[in-house]
Amino acid sequence: MDGSTTLPTLGSLRWEPALDHLDLVAPVTADALRRWADADPDVAAGVAVTEIDPDLADTATLNEAFSLPVEASANCVVVGGTRAGDERIAAAVVRAHTRADVNTRVRKLLDVRKASFLPTERATAESGMEYGGITPVGLPAAWRVLVDARVVQDGEPALVGSGVRRSKLLLPGSLLARLPGVEVVDDLAVPVG
Repeated sequence: MDGSTTLPTLGSLRWEPALDHLDLVAPVTADALRRWADADPDVAAGVAVTEIDPDLADTATLNEAFSLPVEASANCVVVGGTRAGDERIAAAVVRAHTRADVNTRVRKLLDVRKASFLPTERATAESGMEYGGITPVGLPAAWRVLVDARVVQDGEPALVGSGVRRSKLLLPGSLLARLPGVEVVDDLAVPVG
């Protein structure tokens, strides 16, 4: 991106510049978007938001309702484990037609004996985000943000949560790779099925 980026669009949803509609995202996500935009001029034109019915927030339901390609959606799951009494937490962002390889790849990256999904109540409380809306944008600084390389391919959009269930963010995967704190990881995900 070179600063002349056009707002991304996908499906029949109405997309608006996210920075102009920060009331649609979680407060922690709004703060992170502002800071990111201050550091990277492509964020203003590259990150879009759309308001949705919260009952449609789940990936499969949203894709069906708006005829969205499952390949565009990226899910963010929160995983944790311990090593010598030290807890290590990471968010794993993978395309919706794949699943995070928690038991092998994520566990090795965290360097823990066993990795498992954080309980929903804890993930939402500590992230400041709603279940079904957790996004890599605005997560706690102490958490690692692992993004599967398939999510950040050039030219491919990434449809992610906004921190709340009533909206979604859309941005080029290549821009997501530049989100502060993101670690792009090959083979973070495995195919579903």
